[in-house]
Amino acid sequence: MLLPTAATATPAAAVTPAVACTSQKAGLAAKLVTDINAALKGRKSTTAILVNDRVTKTSCVLRPDQQFDSASVVKVTVLATLLWDAQKTGRQLTATEKSRATAMITKSDNDATSALWKQLGVTKVKGFLTAAGMTRTVPGSGGYWGLTQITARDQQRLLGLLTARNTVLTDASRGYVLQLMNSVVTSQRWGTPAGAPSTAKIHVKNGWLPRATHGWRVHSIGAFTGTAHNYQITVLTHDNAAMNDGVDTIQAVARVIHADLNPTASSRLGYVPPAAPQEALPAVPGRAAQDTVTANPR
Repeated sequence: MLLPTAATATPAAAVTPAVACTSQKAGLAAKLVTDINAALKGRKSTTAILVNDRVTKTSCVLRPDQQFDSASVVKVTVLATLLWDAQKTGRQLTATEKSRATAMITKSDNDATSALWKQLGVTKVKGFLTAAGMTRTVPGSGGYWGLTQITARDQQRLLGLLTARNTVLTDASRGYVLQLMNSVVTSQRWGTPAGAPSTAKIHVKNGWLPRATHGWRVHSIGAFTGTAHNYQITVLTHDNAAMNDGVDTIQAVARVIHADLNPTASSRLGYVPPAAPQEALPAVPGRAAQDTVTANPR
């Protein structure tokens, strides 16, 4: 489809957004800015970052409101919507719903997601987004949940709801989502967990999707909990030539964030992502946009 081209003046120089951090811990904000900038230097990915640490009262932002195609990170929103809707009538999830939820989060199963998305409908998804304050998230139309428009700020709001008591999701619902995010299969535990301290409990969901424009979308959202840990990291990317370009960008950013927030903790070995796929499965008409790839284990 051809679109008219608007005539605009060419700016003298493009303004690149800068990482901004604040912290109640002396020197931490400046160190995070320096280290995140160094991790991003020379990379072609367009990257959005949001970090919140409740322990040190630290926050970092980069392109927090830029929209990206969601790929599979939207699956956490789908599950949260399912639980939020069930809460209204006080019902428990059915055995089928639990089976689909487990496959959707732990294996990133697309068929399970499509079934739950169809069951809920866009109206209920929008209802949850409103309740959650995820005001810049736009559900994909025509059943294409993978093309939901998301922002780092909204994904961070979702992680915030999952990791602290609130009036949107019950403690039982929050615990259920976090438990599944802690049980993701090994081959999909790359991204924001890279470099996490060995003392942290990891909850992660990733997404990856190639399209003709902006190349590969590769995203990772993670929550890190435990006695000494209470922080969340969202990193969204596109303009990646290959899947592993996005993975590398996310993991470079994640490693410096974990190191700066936990300077005395020993870190885990970085999770190794699957080999970069050569081609993607085409989207199936009438079904959700696929982020399954031929060389990627599910």
